[in-house]
Amino acid sequence: MSPETKDCIANGVFTVGNYFYGGVGHVNVDYGKILKKGFRGVLEETIAAMNQLDPDDPETIKKRQFYNAVIISYNAAIKFAHRYADKARELAAAESNPVRKAELVQIAANCDRVPEYGARNFYEACQSFWFIQIMVQIESNGHSISPGRFDQYMYPYLKNDNISREFAQELIDCIWVKLNDVNKTRDEVSAQAFAGYAVFQNLCVGGQDEEGKDATNEVSYMCMEAVAHVKLPAPSFSVRVHQNSPLEFLYRACEVSRLGYGVPAFYNDEVIILALVARGVALKDARDYCIIGCVEPQAGHRTEGWHDAAFFNIAKVLEITLNNGRCNGKQLGPVTGELEELDSIEKIFDAYQKQMEYFVRRLAEADNAVDYAHIERAPLPFMSAMVDDCIKVGKTAQEGGAIYNFTGPQAFGVADSGDSLYAIQKHVFEDKKITLKELKEALESNFGASDCVTPGCKEPSIEGASLSEAEIYEAVKKILASTGSIDMATLENKLTEKISTSACKTGTCCGESTGRFTTIRKILQNTDSFGNDIEEVDEFARRCGKIYCNEVDKYTNPRGGQFQAGIYPVSANVLFGKDVLALPDGRLAHEPLADGVSPRQGVDTHGPTAASNSVAKLDHAQASNGTLYNQKFTPAAVSGEQGLKNFVSIVKSFFDHKGSHVQFNVVDKETLIEAQEHPEDHQDLIVRVAGYSAHFVTLAKEVQDDIINRTEHNM
Repeated sequence: MSPETKDCIANGVFTVGNYFYGGVGHVNVDYGKILKKGFRGVLEETIAAMNQLDPDDPETIKKRQFYNAVIISYNAAIKFAHRYADKARELAAAESNPVRKAELVQIAANCDRVPEYGARNFYEACQSFWFIQIMVQIESNGHSISPGRFDQYMYPYLKNDNISREFAQELIDCIWVKLNDVNKTRDEVSAQAFAGYAVFQNLCVGGQDEEGKDATNEVSYMCMEAVAHVKLPAPSFSVRVHQNSPLEFLYRACEVSRLGYGVPAFYNDEVIILALVARGVALKDARDYCIIGCVEPQAGHRTEGWHDAAFFNIAKVLEITLNNGRCNGKQLGPVTGELEELDSIEKIFDAYQKQMEYFVRRLAEADNAVDYAHIERAPLPFMSAMVDDCIKVGKTAQEGGAIYNFTGPQAFGVADSGDSLYAIQKHVFEDKKITLKELKEALESNFGASDCVTPGCKEPSIEGASLSEAEIYEAVKKILASTGSIDMATLENKLTEKISTSACKTGTCCGESTGRFTTIRKILQNTDSFGNDIEEVDEFARRCGKIYCNEVDKYTNPRGGQFQAGIYPVSANVLFGKDVLALPDGRLAHEPLADGVSPRQGVDTHGPTAASNSVAKLDHAQASNGTLYNQKFTPAAVSGEQGLKNFVSIVKSFFDHKGSHVQFNVVDKETLIEAQEHPEDHQDLIVRVAGYSAHFVTLAKEVQDDIINRTEHNM
């Protein structure tokens, strides 16, 4: 990477660091192919391809190495499974309990058969699936090794088996338990970003088949049962919904969601399929999409999507824009004008656009540098042989062997940026309550919060401050004396100034300027915000998101594929919020940013429908690498039959308005606070963080606070 690109990373504009120390992951392989043909089928396919090589073609030298690597790794994988068979027989020989002994004998027989050969029944299919899952994980140490459409490739084995449904459910439950065994080695920074140790194994049910018909089946519902039975964070469980989904399917999914485990996440076929087609994916392949990692759709087992390719901090770009390209005292971005010179909102947007052009260009360079490194240093022959068309073309997925190739960096801070720019438009250019010079000074001083350094001096803050009745009366008298009438905004400002100046015990540092900064912050905080279904406000957030997406669309990757934008944070909105200074929406420096496409915490005050209507106005189709929307309900809001009906209606309404994804925490704030204070009593509390669920007590405190502070909706 160039020094300029490394500077951008060092200053918190974006990061690609997740992939410095481990595999890319973010893949769905062809589980169905292995269930049907086994690893022997892959070896036969590979040998046939080798026999077709043209000895005079220079590429044959490279292709032969790939085919040799596939043969070596698949023979090793067969031996790996046979060692489990040997171990099961060893345990069976020493087992006195006849029931357990019979189980071990059956396990040995299963591991002798699969995954070397195709599965003959549901039990063997489950065992084969699990071997594939752990081997792909072992090879790459990546995350988001996603099982994809589990119900589609598993159902034929259930349908044609005489297994009891009770035992079949137990086997699926066991898979749910085992998926919680998987973890990966992380560096310190990404361990914070993925608080809760998520591995993002996204398992998806429902949706359509390649012909557009509903594909829901018995296994779809059994997966929901597994969530209720096992009560663990993994897998990241998702449901696909379309206009012809059975109503029972949607009701059952909402019933599972209100159990409070943060799953399933809901995805809208009507938006996602067309978005993939617009990216060049064939319609039949787009209909067969699955979800990878957090929220990323892809054509299953045909794609090297490198989703989650970077965290890109849109709010940081806005901060840099308002400082004429400067960051931490250096000229990081282009010179686009001092804030006082940008005397219209369009001039600010123009400057923002130019900064975005620069930083996304650097982002693309960073991603492509990492892409080249993985091509050269970390090809994955075992995984690649289960991705179409790697064997056919003789290339690993990292080298471009997949049918579809993408790079998907995701942004966060859309709502923060939109609300900030709308606040400038409203209070500077329309109502003229604040000048650009005042705004700049207030932002530089962190609204006065960083000015108070004298011992005994409190940070000026409205929260928690109080005035005596005499002090309030004094403020009212002064206003009446000068104007003859009471204007509530004027009174509010006077009281704010009174609080901020009286907060200073020494009187040496919190003077008139600090009082004015506090007043400015109060004005900014009282602005209409994204998340309340106000067209003018929502358009600012939509525009900020599109500026990012438009820039990302310009770039291609070394595998011959296109960049595509996503808008989701994992939990990086907390970690990378620490890199962002004060913003014109009233946010103080270093506080968390809004998560994903969700409104900022606590500002969506017009109810869940208004909030989801705002979110639906973003261009989810263009952000085809995925968007993430969190909502939080109290358990009482969705209880009972009427609560369930309301819950279903919220999902249907959001999808009717062309929203792409939504997921829910069903938990009250008091429970979360209690769990934070007494973690020993809440070891089993599971919450939805972002594109994954985690045990609440394992999360970093900042992430816990972020979840606690999300808007709590009632119906």
